[in-house]
Amino acid sequence: MTEKPDTPPNIPLRKGFLRPFVRWLAIGVALVWSLAAVVLLAARWVDPPTTAVHIQRRLQSWIHRTPYHERYKFIPLSQISPNLQHAVIAAEDARFYQHHGFDWHEIQIAAEDDLEGGRTRGASTITQQLVKNLFFGTGRSVLRKGAEFTLVPVAEFVLGKRRILEIYLNVVEWGPGIYGAESACRYYDGTAARNVDRQQAARLAAILPAPLKRRPERMNNYSTLILERMSQMGW
Repeated sequence: MTEKPDTPPNIPLRKGFLRPFVRWLAIGVALVWSLAAVVLLAARWVDPPTTAVHIQRRLQSWIHRTPYHERYKFIPLSQISPNLQHAVIAAEDARFYQHHGFDWHEIQIAAEDDLEGGRTRGASTITQQLVKNLFFGTGRSVLRKGAEFTLVPVAEFVLGKRRILEIYLNVVEWGPGIYGAESACRYYDGTAARNVDRQQAARLAAILPAPLKRRPERMNNYSTLILERMSQMGW
């Protein structure tokens, strides 16, 4: 009886390929996260020259071959009217000075709204929105949310509330090609950000959830609600 030659065991090539792939992927993710953390640390002293949202809008304009004119001027928080600061906080993140990056109360409300068949309000804080603006653009994905979740505490720790608010008010999108409080105030109201009154500030804050679709002069109902919130908060 002829013996069959020994055949090598069936080596799991997939596993042999998968392990180094996962290892290098993890290393890559760690490096990208570390870079983002360094950028946040630098932002404590250096004003961001651009953001992921700015770059995204430029690319979209180039792809669709549409005109694009960017208005972006970074100014100190002291040159932004307290009316506008308070209006944005009242509209976007009423517990901004109480939480540490995540408003768990608003997250719970949003989750309950989802269970009841439809969300009627967002739960993202100003810190979360800043991280998203700086690094991720307007896209939505589980991976983006996961990365955002890990970077928000870093932003809170290295920047602090005042700097977070200063950067957010300067980089946030306020219309097509319009970024930051100074550009928005000059474009919509013809005045500097330091000069806007309560009504103007409330109308500007009202367009932030959908800046490419909304206009301040059409936001009378929502701006009235924002003014009421400001009064309730002592502003």
